[in-house]
Amino acid sequence: MRKPIITMLGTGSALVSRCFNTCFVLQSLDGTRLLVDTGGGNGILTQLRLAGIDRGDISHLFITHAHTDHILGAIWLIRMTLQRERPKLLHIYSHQRVIGLLNLFCQSLLPKKQTERIPDRIVFHELQDGDRFEVGDMQLQCFDIYSTKEKQFGFKALLPDGQKIVCLGDEPYNEACRSYALNADWLMSEAFCLYADRERFKPYEKHHSTALDAARNAQALATRHLILYHTEEETLDTRKELYTREAKSVYTGPVFVPDDLEVIALE
Repeated sequence: MRKPIITMLGTGSALVSRCFNTCFVLQSLDGTRLLVDTGGGNGILTQLRLAGIDRGDISHLFITHAHTDHILGAIWLIRMTLQRERPKLLHIYSHQRVIGLLNLFCQSLLPKKQTERIPDRIVFHELQDGDRFEVGDMQLQCFDIYSTKEKQFGFKALLPDGQKIVCLGDEPYNEACRSYALNADWLMSEAFCLYADRERFKPYEKHHSTALDAARNAQALATRHLILYHTEEETLDTRKELYTREAKSVYTGPVFVPDDLEVIALE
């Protein structure tokens, strides 16, 4: 039997150039893949290739919000779907802001011979806060993270083996999301930098948090495993060691600070 995995296609924040913008593929027991966010351009195609994932096998895409480093890669996946012979349907899940922009981008940027195929090849699922939906054998529920910058949804995914994965998007945890995040087997949280480096990187001014902040939240939420992502890139060489050390100072569970293309086995 397959084991569920998360493949981190990218782990960086918006303006990185030494790693890719944060996005990942969640693969469940039945092999279904859910791509979460797409980075800021056609680099998503490169990351999928390097990860050994055929872009034609991506049939489900969840986009958290409309910031350029999360949404723009979707245009390339849509374009590939519209150009392919006998492609699989591409299901895109998000809120009205994202769905509206994707439709605008497609109509403005893609040729008519491609946009005419959208109704037959692209399925837009416009979600409301708290909506539930299925992707393969995964049961998902989206939730508003109460962003201070741009409307953004996180999600809770329940796997057939009973594991609960919670993605908090790319802003600090909000206590209003506690019912979704509590007792997660895997909590995915942004950590822009170390708390020790807060004066250098100014995470709070950017509406982000630190490894220490994310770990404290994970401990309070009784999280079994913590995954940190969406970081600065200036400390890539020491990021895994130092972010893990800072998080472990307040959190008792396993901490994962993945590199781009790293695969995390959910077990």
